[in-house]
Amino acid sequence: MARFETPMSEMAMLGGNSADALCELGVNYATGRGCSADLVAAHKWLNIAAIRGSARAAELRADVAATLTKMQLATALRAAREWMTTH
Repeated sequence: MARFETPMSEMAMLGGNSADALCELGVNYATGRGCSADLVAAHKWLNIAAIRGSARAAELRADVAATLTKMQLATALRAAREWMTTH
């Protein structure tokens, strides 16, 4: 039987784009659970979740932001903004 993997962004879509699902996606990227660890992607998803009302995501976003360079943070913010304009 073939194994089908769903990209993490599609997993967010399957979760109904709820703040909790998006927060969990950010945690997955931050910890490398089910994917390669990517702190820029983690910040992106945690930022989107925080905007949608997740207090937990807002706290975690601050923790992740503290580890990013200014360039990485700008990239994460841009990616979140682009995602929000299309979803």
